[in-house]
Amino acid sequence: MTSYDYDLFTIGAGSGGVRASRLAASYGAKVGVAEEHRVGGTCVIRGCVPKKFMVYAAEYGRMFHDAKGYGWTSGEKSFNWRTLIDNKDAEIDRLNAIYIRNLKNSGVDIFQTRAVVKDPHTVHLVDEGRDVTAARILIATGGAPWVDESIEGHDLGVSSNEVFHLDEMPKRVVVTGGGYIAVEFACIFRGLGADVSLVYRGKDILRYFDHDISTHVHEELKRQGIQVITQSVFTKIEDTGEGNRRVHLSDGASLDCDLVFWAVGRKPATRGLGLEGAGVEMAKNGAVKVDKWSKSSVDSIYAVGDVTDRVNLTPVAIREGAAFAETTYNNNPQNMDYAFIPKAVFSNPPVGSVGYAEHEAREKFGEIDIYRTDFRQMKNMLTGDEQRTLMKIIVDAKSDKVVGVHIVGEQSPEMIQCIAIAVKAGVTKADFDATCALHPTASEELVTMTQKYIPA
Repeated sequence: MTSYDYDLFTIGAGSGGVRASRLAASYGAKVGVAEEHRVGGTCVIRGCVPKKFMVYAAEYGRMFHDAKGYGWTSGEKSFNWRTLIDNKDAEIDRLNAIYIRNLKNSGVDIFQTRAVVKDPHTVHLVDEGRDVTAARILIATGGAPWVDESIEGHDLGVSSNEVFHLDEMPKRVVVTGGGYIAVEFACIFRGLGADVSLVYRGKDILRYFDHDISTHVHEELKRQGIQVITQSVFTKIEDTGEGNRRVHLSDGASLDCDLVFWAVGRKPATRGLGLEGAGVEMAKNGAVKVDKWSKSSVDSIYAVGDVTDRVNLTPVAIREGAAFAETTYNNNPQNMDYAFIPKAVFSNPPVGSVGYAEHEAREKFGEIDIYRTDFRQMKNMLTGDEQRTLMKIIVDAKSDKVVGVHIVGEQSPEMIQCIAIAVKAGVTKADFDATCALHPTASEELVTMTQKYIPA
């Protein structure tokens, strides 16, 4: 019988890799993990968590303004970028330490080094200059920001890896991209007081969401003073001195700023991992091709999380990692169910979405019913804030099942997590209608929409 150093060796200590490794160890496996950056991965170190702290920071400026409508007054307000970054870093350090402690308490060996796959059972630890062997290898290296290196001066911009560590708060920001990262950071910097322009090659931002969400958020961005430029791309980024940049666009225009932020997408982080040499089948974008059990084309090599480019969300990576460990080390076969995964965009206003967009629902179910409302929330009535909330319910007309719920408005991500439970369980529109409203709340609109929406 072949003997290996480890039953499982995981490359990447982000959300998916950590969950898989800890569970496998709890079921008796000998586990090692290699991480070349910091334990915790993109979400904890340079993604969801620090971003949400910056979202909170941006919201406070609006809160100071809104408070006046409710009788509150305060002295001169100011914002200190350095305080935000230092406090954010301290919390990230705390979380990083917790992840390390939890892995060690589970009996997992941690290697702070880059790791490369040499063959189906061998991993080379680069910084240590040695090999380890494993019965199974799990790839959980996540994704990395993509920058268009064909653009002259592309290196004058920053990506989501660097944006959390800026020395100073930028005054003028140009963001390129139309996905959730681009929209979120446009709102963050605008909320902190910067002049912001958002440049996107497509016609509609947030194009993977329901079209009504896209147009509603687009209008809200413009209402708060963000310049949204669509159907345009960068052609050149120029250094104009003293930290200033000039961005040249394909329509002939140019934008001056002191920060260029690339948010045009992410790609699976597999470059240089040695997977092709080990026989692993890869997608064109570098993703590891896997089956429903997260197994690659090589029997001993598995992959979970963004590196597989299935659904690139932290909770999905965690569930994929858990399913792998349950199946492989606990004789409890599981695989991830990708139906009705809730999604959020932490923009201003934020987005919460679960299920099918309208065009997807029409394609899948044929006849559908739409229920839609658009209103100012009660909280804004005394503040003068004109921000509007959109709520939309999509129903399969044949079964009466709710197959999509989409919200743009304050607290929508919190609402959608709860709604997702019901939608996942097969709730019908009749169930919504039979549920008593909770007044006065914005969410009561979800159970009081009874008139079908007919577009003009």
